[in-house]
Amino acid sequence: MYIPRLYRQEDRAEILAFLKTNGFPALVSHDSEKPVATHIPVELLEGPGEQLTFLSHMARANKQWRSFRDQEVLLIFQGPHTYISPRWYDHTNVPTWNYMMAHVYGRVRPVEGDELYNLLSRLVQRYEAGTDYSLEGLPQEYVQREMQGVYGFAVEVTRIDAAFKLSQNRDDENHASIVAQLEQRSDENSHQVAAAMRRGRHSAG
Repeated sequence: MYIPRLYRQEDRAEILAFLKTNGFPALVSHDSEKPVATHIPVELLEGPGEQLTFLSHMARANKQWRSFRDQEVLLIFQGPHTYISPRWYDHTNVPTWNYMMAHVYGRVRPVEGDELYNLLSRLVQRYEAGTDYSLEGLPQEYVQREMQGVYGFAVEVTRIDAAFKLSQNRDDENHASIVAQLEQRSDENSHQVAAAMRRGRHSAG
């Protein structure tokens, strides 16, 4: 991913928070003929040192998993993004787009048996928090039968490219104008970008 120096995010804590918040990336691989992609829920595990692993699964009927082999795959995490109008500056300029994005590269290993069961259980607990629905509460024969149709896998991270383009190149007056205009919009993306811009300017100051 092309990232101008000003927009490259290298703060590990900020990147990890972003990856955890935006947990439905596109997984891209190559099947020897063409690129293929699947959008998947993921769980991030932090290992010793700076080791990172994403755990996930897809339907066995989805043949993308057959393409993994020894290749490096790509997870594309997209956060809030929005259009920035040139009318918001105090000088002549062009339209642009603000966004938060991360490309995560890694190699895949299969996840099976108890490891797969535990992964699926944690995902259910995460998204069913506060309810009485759980994998353990279902008939276990049913769970095991459903698991036969699932391919579980782990992506061992090899590198991360993160870009947070949040008008870092604007002076305080124009930066504040952009934030104010975004906060007047009704869509959630604009509000989230505005909030990220405020945090970024505050931490930079």
